[in-house]
Amino acid sequence: MLAGRKILLGLTGGIAAYKGAELCRLLVRKEAQVKVVMTQNARAFITPLTLQTLSGFKVYTETFEADSYQVGHVSLARWAEALVVAPATANVIGKMANGIADDLLTTLFLARGQIPVLLAPAMNDEMYREEIVRDNLKALRLRGIRMVDPNSGQLACGTFGVGRMAEPGEILAALAALLKEGRDLAGLKVLVTAGPTREALDPVRYFSNRSSGKMGFALARAARDRGAEVCLVSGPTALEAPGGISFLGVETAAQMMEAVLREAPGMDIIIKAAAVADYRPLKPAEDKIKKDSSSLTVTLARNPDILAALGRQKPAGQVLVGFAAETRDLLENAAKKLAAKNLDLIAANDVSRGDIGFDRDENALTLLYPGGEREEVPLLSKEAAAHRLLDAIAKIKNRP
Repeated sequence: MLAGRKILLGLTGGIAAYKGAELCRLLVRKEAQVKVVMTQNARAFITPLTLQTLSGFKVYTETFEADSYQVGHVSLARWAEALVVAPATANVIGKMANGIADDLLTTLFLARGQIPVLLAPAMNDEMYREEIVRDNLKALRLRGIRMVDPNSGQLACGTFGVGRMAEPGEILAALAALLKEGRDLAGLKVLVTAGPTREALDPVRYFSNRSSGKMGFALARAARDRGAEVCLVSGPTALEAPGGISFLGVETAAQMMEAVLREAPGMDIIIKAAAVADYRPLKPAEDKIKKDSSSLTVTLARNPDILAALGRQKPAGQVLVGFAAETRDLLENAAKKLAAKNLDLIAANDVSRGDIGFDRDENALTLLYPGGEREEVPLLSKEAAAHRLLDAIAKIKNRP
């Protein structure tokens, strides 16, 4: 995937710049063409001569060069097939998120056009946890910028925590996957459901669940980035609707079913990632229920099964994917759901674990196929896990 590809490698001012040099070496070994852009602060950690020697190309450091007849940020952007920034410091991440272009790298970022961007954040653990930095990372992700999340480990400041830049081999693999994806879903229509549903008990209270919608939103963004026309149907969440997609907000299971069944016939791929309430109060109170007794009895009615309805009416060629969030007997329950609902694939995740699942930024999945085949997706950011799931879906869609 990397041989002959034209890669722009941006280095910023952090101790992990030495890993950027190793990444450059690995890219060249894979026969990629690499042009390096260095910020002024990056040059305090490693010299341009090192990167020039490794890449075989001139290293770019200035936005406007007196001896050049070309506009650097424009010509480089037109040359490149991808931009990788490793390390990406909190400073540069903040500039990119807010459209600040005060050096060659940040100006190049704004002039990049449609080329994909991969960032490898690296910073002190306190900086990585800072709310402003998290907001900037979130804003970039919402705009389709891909990340290779930092690892936990010993940091240059002497502390131990999250902020250590991913290893060059990890970044290389992420870049290869990104270039492989390209726009492999171009021309396809994808429907994703996300979030919880709410079922009213009275005008004030409702039954719901702990779903944050993060997995479904990540899937919608990933499908968009891979060229699909995406419709996202979501229950109530605190997440911002991703740009470049059709967004339908709903509240109840009945509303979600109506929206999904209306959109489903024209879809090539449907991914049901929403955590839909299985039951609802049979007769919601018209007024707020008062604490007049020591107990309360609520009669619940079964909600419609959206996934089963989709499975019954699935047209030829449509790929239908479900999720199984379980606290016990994960694979057994997921396999039963796969068969009972006529699915092409089911993603099972163990929500009894504290580090993945509901309201977390990471997930680990087991993918189950009809016929018994299984595939493990290890603990990854939900963005990365979304792309792994889409890889599997693309293979199903492309089967003869």
